[in-house]
Amino acid sequence: MEEKKLGLKSVISVSVGLVIATSCLVSLGQGAGTIGVTFIFAMVIACLFNMTTIASLSELNALMPNTTGGLAQYTLACLGPFPTMISMVGGYLFCNVLSSGVEASIFAYAMGEIFHLPIPNFSYTVLVTVILLIANLKGVDMFAKIQDAVAYLMVGSMVIMGVIGMLGLGTGKKVSQPMVLSADWKTIVSMTAVAFWLFIGAEYVIPISKDVKNAKRNVPLGMFLGLGLICVVQSVLVFGFHNYTPWDKLADSAAPHLLYGENLLGNVGKIWMAFVAALALISSQNSAINGLASICQGMAKMNMMPRCFKKLNKNNVPFVGVWFISILILVFAFISSDSSDAISFFILVGSVFWMVSYIFAHIDVLVLRHRLPKAPRSFKVPFGPVLPLIGIAGTIFMICNISTDPVERNAILFLSAAVFFALGVYSFFWIRFKMKMPVFKSVPVEKVMAMEHDMYDTIRRRRGIWR
Repeated sequence: MEEKKLGLKSVISVSVGLVIATSCLVSLGQGAGTIGVTFIFAMVIACLFNMTTIASLSELNALMPNTTGGLAQYTLACLGPFPTMISMVGGYLFCNVLSSGVEASIFAYAMGEIFHLPIPNFSYTVLVTVILLIANLKGVDMFAKIQDAVAYLMVGSMVIMGVIGMLGLGTGKKVSQPMVLSADWKTIVSMTAVAFWLFIGAEYVIPISKDVKNAKRNVPLGMFLGLGLICVVQSVLVFGFHNYTPWDKLADSAAPHLLYGENLLGNVGKIWMAFVAALALISSQNSAINGLASICQGMAKMNMMPRCFKKLNKNNVPFVGVWFISILILVFAFISSDSSDAISFFILVGSVFWMVSYIFAHIDVLVLRHRLPKAPRSFKVPFGPVLPLIGIAGTIFMICNISTDPVERNAILFLSAAVFFALGVYSFFWIRFKMKMPVFKSVPVEKVMAMEHDMYDTIRRRRGIWR
């Protein structure tokens, strides 16, 4: 029986699914509440920076298609195992699980604000995580059905709520306040670090590209369309915020989407935005569990993670990864539970890790352009090395301006550096004694591609190279 494939609609829904998340609504509220509607300019800049990353990842996927580890395999072929483990375990696995846990915490807080049931808010997180765990164990078809329905319902609800607010059609009292709090270009540019979080995660399509129809066209096109759609939808919401939500309250709220919904349509609006928050959590966590389990599977094939992550269930799902990611999400959700300060801090820490992985994606493109200039690519980043270099420079700038508060910025950078140092020590010993490979020596592309086959691992184990 032929396996079902995902179409362009599903690619867009996966791209949108992780990007439009509850924490993005928090970042959107904080950014708009700080400088007003000019935050849209910061959003456009951040969106363009992220599009350069999507372009780089699309070229890498075109050169090395159907790789389950995605960025892990690209970086292994370019820079060697040490940078690969640092970027993937820190920049992807740790960061994504952390952000998904924060998403779940925000959702649980919103549910507690709405229903006031005599149960801990964390119970809502457990319920959703268990449902998505079971759904993802059913395979890619069930994953796609959930993703398509949830992503388009979520985007549609956000568009309707945004348009109602932008046109002043809400039942609540309109707020009289300036549209612009800061028009200073330096301030706007510095807010791109906050806006960056609004556009991360579209590349989650890459690990499932083997399940996509006409992947050469649909994978890059779906990611670009997804980012463009998100930018438009969130810009509309900013104008709605201006008409119905005081900027200062918006910036300080742990759940700005609930505040906006209540001010716009009263109790109905609050419940509606809670529904949007639930859709956002389901969409982002569904994408995270599916994508990260595939990435763990790909890294296990390269002996960069325990071999158990390669195991598949009867639905061809890497079930160990699905369980592992789901449990870690619950752990981080519990840590950040009911704390708006912890939520905001973890979002920014997660941004730093994600930005580092994006820098590696651009470097990979530049290295492979130099090393394999004539290799066939169905997609190639235009203008030579210009866009990858712009992406690297812009991402470094955003890391340096991760917070407008110097104390918080130093704390974020210190924690990030400490985690990367610990990962560096772990990676060095794992590579030397478990993988038995040179720490910084790159692996030929054809060898990395061969690692996708189960026989590669079997042969190396028989020869005593990998244990």
